[in-house]
Amino acid sequence: MSSTDEPGHGRYSDIFLNSRREAILIFCVWAVGLAWAVPYCYLNGYPAEFDAASFSTTFGIPTWLFWGILVPWIAADIFTTWFCFHFMTDDDLGVAADEDLVPATAETEGAEA
Repeated sequence: MSSTDEPGHGRYSDIFLNSRREAILIFCVWAVGLAWAVPYCYLNGYPAEFDAASFSTTFGIPTWLFWGILVPWIAADIFTTWFCFHFMTDDDLGVAADEDLVPATAETEGAEA
């Protein structure tokens, strides 16, 4: 069997490849959220001069806080739910080495008798 015929696509296992793919996607979405929230909040939340007459709110929350923090937070929650239930794969990790050597206890010995 050649290395290209193996399920791990050569020298990397499927577990590693799936984990790397998922980590790259998570990091990219995190970077987009950071690139939106920080500049938006800085530019809109800290004006050079505060004018109470022109201060705007959305649902009683300052507009910069609503669009800079709350909306990205809700979008991140929606993404996380989609990611966990539809994108992330469940790989078989095999059997742990210590699971093969389960010591006999009084309960297991009594059940065998």
